[in-house]
Amino acid sequence: MSILNKLQRDGSVLSRGNGSTPATPDFPVSKLHNTYSLDGSPNQTDKPSPSTLDLEGKTPTKYIDNLPQ
Repeated sequence: MSILNKLQRDGSVLSRGNGSTPATPDFPVSKLHNTYSLDGSPNQTDKPSPSTLDLEGKTPTKYIDNLPQ
């Protein structure tokens, strides 16, 4: 018997879904997923800081276009 089968059959206090596939959030509707992770709006005091990796729609320079001399 596989571990997954045992988990699905018996469950575990350490597992939320006991091996099942979790529901996928509706990201376009969720303001938290749509805007907060990029610009911090709406303000969330108990959430991690927004990403600092956003390029604001700009395309980064490519290494191949800027090879060392």
